[in-house]
Amino acid sequence: MPARHVLLAMAVAVMWGLNFIAIDASLQHFPPMFLVALRFALIAVPTMLLVKRPDVPWRWLIGYGLGFGTLQFLFLYWGMASGMPAGLASLVLQASGPFTMLLGATFLRERVTGPQLLGVLVAVGGLAVVGWQRAEHASVVPFLLTLAGALGWAIGNICNRQARAANPLHLTLWMSVVPPLPMLALAFVVEGPADIATSMTDFTDPGALGAVLGLLYTVVIGTILGSGLWTWLMSKHPAGVVAPFSMLVPVTGMTAAWLLLGETVTVPEMLGGVLVVGGVLLGSLIKRPKRLPDLVPAPVGARLRD
Repeated sequence: MPARHVLLAMAVAVMWGLNFIAIDASLQHFPPMFLVALRFALIAVPTMLLVKRPDVPWRWLIGYGLGFGTLQFLFLYWGMASGMPAGLASLVLQASGPFTMLLGATFLRERVTGPQLLGVLVAVGGLAVVGWQRAEHASVVPFLLTLAGALGWAIGNICNRQARAANPLHLTLWMSVVPPLPMLALAFVVEGPADIATSMTDFTDPGALGAVLGLLYTVVIGTILGSGLWTWLMSKHPAGVVAPFSMLVPVTGMTAAWLLLGETVTVPEMLGGVLVVGGVLLGSLIKRPKRLPDLVPAPVGARLRD
């Protein structure tokens, strides 16, 4: 990759790492489930008006939106609102890599090589260390919620892969159309209309301005600019060249959380983080495995889109 493209990839990693600081700020004012609905609604409305819907089957578009948009951010925001530190959240969410690999092997019949399996085991070992430390020093529930968010991301990855969109950025934008309604309904049931109305009308608390700025950051910088640049880089270079730069996200997130929020991690948590990043990196550097052939030829119509 040219040096300027390397710098762009690093810039995206920084944008996404700082995204966790912005989310933490937004959660100081907005209820978490309503915040997810609001975040994606701000993207969905202009997308439906200005961006052509990608020519992909609705089932994969909806699946991508439910996995990547709804489940990932439902559990991530819920976990952070319940006490998961922003820096550790940026690390635990990297479990989406091993989850994606395992789901691909299970549902898409992709071969998992020895080094890839080793990478999964190393990453899982790192997550176990982080989870054990969370259980020792704080509630383990926020950790498990964030881990569920990583599984949601992996489900979205599988649907994204099956969609095979000609323009991945359009698919990413249209994915945002899915989460607002289910998340708004869930927010009304769980958080209640009173808390939602207060978050939208009362901005007198000290964290309100930071919450609004954090929300704007996640929408404009974290989602539109960051995802746009990442999609452009992926279209210019092999995925194996670009993908490892995502490992800089937890490094940025944990460093920013330490500098801006005063968060600290224990030595075992740091060791677990190294194992998670190393395991995911090991898996991502291996060439994507081929799908196992069908034992019995499927009908032509059934094979058009797997």
